[in-house]
Amino acid sequence: MTLTQGLRRDFIDVFNQEGETRIFFAPGRVNLIGEHTDYNGGHVFPCALNFGTYGVARKREDRKVRLYSKNFKDLGIIEFTLDQLKYKEDHGWGNFPKGVLKVFKDNGFAIDKGFEILYFGNIPNGAGLSSSASLELTTSVALRGLFELEVDMISMVKMSQKAENDFVGVSCGIMDQFAVGMGKRGKAILLDCNTLKYKYSTLELGDASIVISNTNKSRELADSKYNERRGQCERALLQLQEKLRVKSLGELTGEKFEEHKALITNDIDRKRAKHAVYENQRTIEAVIALEKGDLEKFGQLMKASHISLRDDYEVTGKELDTLVKLAWEQEGTIGSRMTGAGFGGCTVSIVRNDMIDRFIKNVGNKYVEKIGYKADFYVASIGDGARELK
Repeated sequence: MTLTQGLRRDFIDVFNQEGETRIFFAPGRVNLIGEHTDYNGGHVFPCALNFGTYGVARKREDRKVRLYSKNFKDLGIIEFTLDQLKYKEDHGWGNFPKGVLKVFKDNGFAIDKGFEILYFGNIPNGAGLSSSASLELTTSVALRGLFELEVDMISMVKMSQKAENDFVGVSCGIMDQFAVGMGKRGKAILLDCNTLKYKYSTLELGDASIVISNTNKSRELADSKYNERRGQCERALLQLQEKLRVKSLGELTGEKFEEHKALITNDIDRKRAKHAVYENQRTIEAVIALEKGDLEKFGQLMKASHISLRDDYEVTGKELDTLVKLAWEQEGTIGSRMTGAGFGGCTVSIVRNDMIDRFIKNVGNKYVEKIGYKADFYVASIGDGARELK
């Protein structure tokens, strides 16, 4: 039995309903370089993964909405009507799809009937690979499919981000939803988060692959520290704007920043802004290097990115730093850095294919020695963005 056949059977068991269902999917994502730049108006370079969130769905004839996740079975079926689209703490994960539904309706889309969806995600929870954006985009493509809505992917990306910002209350940038919605097999996306201009770049890694390493540390700090970092960058920008006509830190070059950094009176705010400015420059340089086939340069820029995230942005922590340092020490590692919000979650490494098994064994064993529990490793395949599975 295939995964999707099993999920259809689960749908019948959970909702006690026979009949035709449709299956929708949105991937997770990993960001190769360009961390904490998206909400600072800079560039990011993510790609969609070949694992993510599935949604088996069917329309109802009344106004009732029923949601169930195989990942959160203890919450059971979450039920509400189209007239009850309010955030409820006890609905937990269900607030993400509920928020997407509300934003669609607020934007005038004709959703006049309820529906049932069974979700299943094979993204490791709390790994920083965008399980929330994946859930939002699965819901978006399901609404588009079930209700035959005329809506393009970038509009769904923006509505999904709005749901997370305004309904759930996490002030994420646009990168996660954009990568999940717009991903393409074998390609990464250079996205200017200021203008939403983007271009696809073929990931020509030659005899190397992307290896994702999960610290397995829960990211309980990530949301509060994320909002704190965002506030520090906003303060720094306000002080720079006393002399400079810029809308975001992403508009500054390193030279321009060095010339005017004394305008930022708080040392910590200055360090945060420095990371945002230089990380944006690194991201642009990294894509140029990749397009020239200069993987070594790409790897050096990944290393510089991690050091900046550790020292200037201070979002790494012992587990991420340990995984990255161990990766740097391995023969066959081209580059390695933390990816995602930080304080746990994952690292992303580019490793020569003939050294991957040894990399996983060596890094895995030494991580257990130093941290006391194991890390998980995934050799990533780059997949397509959110869609209906026919």
